[in-house]
Amino acid sequence: MSVRVERDKETGVAVVTLDRPAKHNAITLDMARELAAVWRGFRYEDEVRAIVVTGAGGRSFCTGIDRDAAGNVPQPSSPYTIDDPLLAIGPKANDLWKPVIAAVEGMACGGAFYLLGEAEFLIAGEDAAFFDPHTTYGMVSAFETIHMAQRMPHGEIARMALMGSAERISARRAYETGLVSEVTETGGALAAARAAAAVIASAPTEAVQGTVRALWSTREAARTQALAHAPHLVTLGNLPSDRQAELFTRRGPEFRTR
Repeated sequence: MSVRVERDKETGVAVVTLDRPAKHNAITLDMARELAAVWRGFRYEDEVRAIVVTGAGGRSFCTGIDRDAAGNVPQPSSPYTIDDPLLAIGPKANDLWKPVIAAVEGMACGGAFYLLGEAEFLIAGEDAAFFDPHTTYGMVSAFETIHMAQRMPHGEIARMALMGSAERISARRAYETGLVSEVTETGGALAAARAAAAVIASAPTEAVQGTVRALWSTREAARTQALAHAPHLVTLGNLPSDRQAELFTRRGPEFRTR
C-alpha cells in the first residue's frame, strides 16, 4: 500500500501519508483509487474528527502523477472530455467535510495541487518549494491552477504556472502570499499540523464540519464553473505525448527560488 493511514483515538486525528518516498510520492493509478477510498471511508468514522495529509521521506510532499501511470490512461478523442485519474484524490471531491490540514516538506508540484487545493490550510517546513512544471513540458496547467487560484493571488499563481519549472516558490514566499499559514523548521511541519488538528478535533464536530462547509460554499460556484472548462483546455492545448516525452528528456531550465 502506498497510502498509509494512522489514527489517534485519543485526539481524534488521522494522518494520511503518501508513501512512495523513492519516487517523490508521485501518485500511481492505484494510489489515486486508494486516496479516494480513504476520504470516502472517513465519512463513516465518527472517531476521526480532523485529518492531516503529508508525504513520506521529507524530500517531497508529492510531485503529481507518476509519469508511467499517466501514459497508461487512455484518452477519449473528444475535446470536451478527459479521463484524469487525479480528479478524485482530494477530500472535497469525495464529499468529505471534515477538516484537512496539509503538512508539506520538500517539493510540492503539479498534481500535488489537487490535494493542496482541497485542504483547509497548509503548514510547511522551511525547505518546502512549490512549483508547476506543466508549461515547460508542453502541458496545460488547468486543474492545478484552478485549485490553487482559490488560495493564491492571481499574479502569484500566474507567474508560477507560466514560468513552469524555471521558478520555485519558497516556503517563506508562500507564507507571505497566503498560500501557507505557518512555516516551521525543516521537518517540523507534520508535528505542527498534528497539533493544530488536535485543537480542531477537540471542538464539537458538528460545528467544525458546518464551518468547513460554509467556508467552501463561498468559492464553490466559481470553482465548479472553472473546472468545467478545464478538460477542453487540456485536450486542446496539450502537446502530443511523443513531443511531451522529448521535452522531458531534455535538461530543464535552471530554477530560481523566491
